[in-house]
Amino acid sequence: MAWSQIKRRKVVTALCMTGLSIGCAAIIVAISIGDSAQGYLERELNRNFKMDEITVMPGGAMPQQGGNKSGGIEVTGNMDPGKLTDEKLKIIQGLNHVTAATPFQELGYMQLTTMDNRNNDVQVLGTDLTLLTKYDHKFKQGRPSVQPGTVVFDYGSTVGLMDAETRQKLYDQMGSDPFNMKVREQFETLNMKPSDMMQQQVELVAIDYSSPTQNKFTSSPLRVVGVLENPQGSDPMRLMYEKKIYVSLETAELLKEELNVMGGSIAEAGVYNSAIVKVDSKKNIVQVEQMIQKLSLSTQTNLFQEVALKDQLDMLKKAAIGIGIFILVIASISIIVAMTMSTHQRRRQIGIMKVLGSNMGQVRNMFIMEAALLGMLGGLLGIGFSYLITMGLTRLIGSSMGMGEALVIEVPLMSLPVGMAFAIMTGVLSGIYPAISASRTNALTAIKRD
Repeated sequence: MAWSQIKRRKVVTALCMTGLSIGCAAIIVAISIGDSAQGYLERELNRNFKMDEITVMPGGAMPQQGGNKSGGIEVTGNMDPGKLTDEKLKIIQGLNHVTAATPFQELGYMQLTTMDNRNNDVQVLGTDLTLLTKYDHKFKQGRPSVQPGTVVFDYGSTVGLMDAETRQKLYDQMGSDPFNMKVREQFETLNMKPSDMMQQQVELVAIDYSSPTQNKFTSSPLRVVGVLENPQGSDPMRLMYEKKIYVSLETAELLKEELNVMGGSIAEAGVYNSAIVKVDSKKNIVQVEQMIQKLSLSTQTNLFQEVALKDQLDMLKKAAIGIGIFILVIASISIIVAMTMSTHQRRRQIGIMKVLGSNMGQVRNMFIMEAALLGMLGGLLGIGFSYLITMGLTRLIGSSMGMGEALVIEVPLMSLPVGMAFAIMTGVLSGIYPAISASRTNALTAIKRD
């Protein structure tokens, strides 16, 4: 009987279903946007900030003395308090969940010069070249070498190599005529053009700006043995500013001497100013970080960025869900009004049911069932709307993002029963008052009035 009433009152049914479907769709879309945006931003954060890495530096609390164990790490009196040494790195490499641990000695920014006099400014890093692939780097050409005097380029270092005369000429033309778009386009084209550097010989030039004569120091020739791939989704404009070349730790020590890095002050052998620890999962970052700190070392991670981002997304998700619930409240009012009117219109039917033996519970259950069916139909319609809305948002966002990985809004399966539950619950709660009102109708009075 409840289903026949829903089919018969098409206009009222359509209006109630519309309100319920909009509220249900709003809740599902809110959950979908929140989950999809969180997953997307987590991938972007991990790619740009390496959420599964720990930067280790000298310093921190003093280690315990006497060769006792703390948290599974044996701490001895000769652990060089405050220093990042080879001995400590070996201990870190043996920790659970650590996939790689290697120093990254920054030698600073220097001028890179090729044999055909093209140059560029690059950042020079000393590390274990054989472990580069452990840190999400992929080789586009070549492979790492343990031989001294070899170097690995990132993709950005191969971009924008120009001879000094051409670069200065373009600078002068842009300075004298800043609105000349042809010159600017020519400069940007050359600045974004990659060069084939594989097996090329290069030199590094360091300038001592603290000296009145600004002495120049030139390194021995280095051979390029590998070129890394450009990370997927990276903005090509970043390549103009992020240019890194990697040399072995042994080569780094040689460059310090040749280029008079740090004014001739050579760091102690086997002691480093920073290292990066790769962890198998960001869920284990805190555990590994606490173990490293027991070695009187300082640590730094980027987990705080994810926490701050998660808090902001949770606020947006709650606000969107609140809007959906508000719409459902409005829809429930319309259901209450529609079913209350239906109760008055169906007094004769209720009276006949009671005369034929129906009790108050049966009449009440019929109206509640009718409201539940309205909620279920509105929920199903809302699920359909939510898929259409997310498809439209995905196309809209994808066409406006341009570079980088596109944000795809997907409807998580767990959101469907949540939306349906809200819609059915709204229908049932909205039908309680009309159902009670209908069950209390006096049968003889209702039949006589009609």
